[in-house]
Amino acid sequence: MRVTIEVNGRETSADIEDRLLLVHYLRNTLGMTGTHWGCDTSNCGACTVWLDGLPVKSCTTLAAMADGRSVRSVEGLEGDTLDPVQQGFIEEHGLQCGFCTPGMMMVARALLDRDPDPDEATIREAISGNLCRCTGYENIVRAIRWAARKQAETGRSDREAEEAVL
Repeated sequence: MRVTIEVNGRETSADIEDRLLLVHYLRNTLGMTGTHWGCDTSNCGACTVWLDGLPVKSCTTLAAMADGRSVRSVEGLEGDTLDPVQQGFIEEHGLQCGFCTPGMMMVARALLDRDPDPDEATIREAISGNLCRCTGYENIVRAIRWAARKQAETGRSDREAEEAVL
């Protein structure tokens, strides 16, 4: 079947098998390897992307389900500068092996778009569907708090920045 999917603001089209997973469409068809493929069961969250603005696990989402829709991957976070979430992960050492990082960043960005000043409990709840085996989550929580503070300092949310470009 043929699908047309907007990925990070760019229209893509390809002939695919009906059973192709969105994570494989991104990684293998488009060569966008930022989205990690981990468990194939939606347990780890490394493959989290946005589908029409909502976080989904792309390892259990068929590419055909994204036909005619909008997908945003970790590659879509960065504009002219790093997204505050990306910068926060650097500043607060929110990654070690990096395997969970793309999914964590996508969940964190969705959280900050919804709640620009989340408390620790809210952050922990938001990332609870994403598994990290290295950090113990402390630095990830700090990274998201850092991003919230940075976003407040600049006075601009990710969505506002995105709309300014359009």
